[in-house]
Amino acid sequence: MTESGKPILYSYFRSSCSWRVRIASRGARSCPLTLLSLTALALKSLDYETVPINLIKDGGQQFSEEFQALNPMQQVPALKIDGITIGQSLAIIEYLEETRPTPRLLPQDPKRRAQVRMISDVIASGIQPLQNLSVLKQVGQENQLTWAQKVIHSGFNALEQILRSTAGKYCVGDEVSVADLCLVPQVANAERFKVDLTPYPTISRINKTLLALEAFQVSHPCRQPDTPPELRA
Repeated sequence: MTESGKPILYSYFRSSCSWRVRIASRGARSCPLTLLSLTALALKSLDYETVPINLIKDGGQQFSEEFQALNPMQQVPALKIDGITIGQSLAIIEYLEETRPTPRLLPQDPKRRAQVRMISDVIASGIQPLQNLSVLKQVGQENQLTWAQKVIHSGFNALEQILRSTAGKYCVGDEVSVADLCLVPQVANAERFKVDLTPYPTISRINKTLLALEAFQVSHPCRQPDTPPELRA
């Protein structure tokens, strides 16, 4: 927590895992050295401050001794809140859901709740980790685009089929859920890696609908304190 009592989110503008958490919260913009207090409304209306962690600069700031002491996995996001530090985006979101339950991001119905968690895990465990920065470094520069496209296509083939049976306006029915917080950043990853989304009309429709919501707009990578000037919108 800061001296102001606000939670601190350690984040990287392009990190899809960080974006999931930003959608769930209301954040204060910051710069690397000074925390500012320009707030933007998002789903949980949680007022927090951001400390950017650049995953590329200086060989990756997540590998610093200071950040490793904060999060031994050396990954973003990490959230300091209520006297504890939480890593892993879904764990953070679940904690926010349990301690700040309005608006609800997990359905009350157990079957729908299971569907939300299933979709979230398909993305957070079955797609995103296979095309993140640490894996891409291992496959080599010349293979990165092909590899990312392959794993995203494989995951989206399954996800499209699942969403055909669960979706309403959003991933599961007509209320925004944790599944939606996972979907939009992953579609952004797909677009960054030039994946053809034509075979995925359900994914594309839901993504377009969600991007019209303020919480998804203010948390977008192009509007973060550490977004490079050439990528700002």
